Amino acid sequence: MTFEVRPLDEATWPAFAALVEANGGIFGGCWCVGMHSEGFDPRGAEGNKERKHAMVRAGTTHAALVFDGEECVGWAQFGPPAEVARIKNRPAVEKGYPQPDWRIGCCYVGKGYRRRGVNGAAIAGAVDLIRELGGGLVEGYPEDAADVAAGFLFHGALSTYDQLGFTRERKVGKHRWVVSKQV
Repeated sequence: MTFEVRPLDEATWPAFAALVEANGGIFGGCWCVGMHSEGFDPRGAEGNKERKHAMVRAGTTHAALVFDGEECVGWAQFGPPAEVARIKNRPAVEKGYPQPDWRIGCCYVGKGYRRRGVNGAAIAGAVDLIRELGGGLVEGYPEDAADVAAGFLFHGALSTYDQLGFTRERKVGKHRWVVSKQV
């Protein structure tokens, strides 16, 4: 199966929004704002949607969207640490280590497309977009897929990062790893 990767912007917003809406706002209405420095909107899913769209219009959010034809079927969110600030296990991730230039935060693959290469296309697309934006040290925070159900791999699978040439740096938590790649 061949996918196309496009950046999240005003032109791709409708396709991104359609995927999120078709999947209940993603994880209870997150709309992929949970890792941003502002966090969740107190108004819930509708507020998160408005917040995400405002960030898209302002150019203060980044994602590699994966398309099957004109349908958005997944994504990988990325950004500098100030943009993707609210990562899980943050104290353990950052303690004693320099900050990366970029973080790959959350990933999502729509139902019916899981375990078909969408996550790999999204992460590879994020790396390509980061390269276009000047590159640098990229970190990801995947989980070992053998221990976590596919629907909950919102940081991506460790094996996917391995296949894309990321280096395993250290384990944080029970299932999560810090991986990195110089781009």
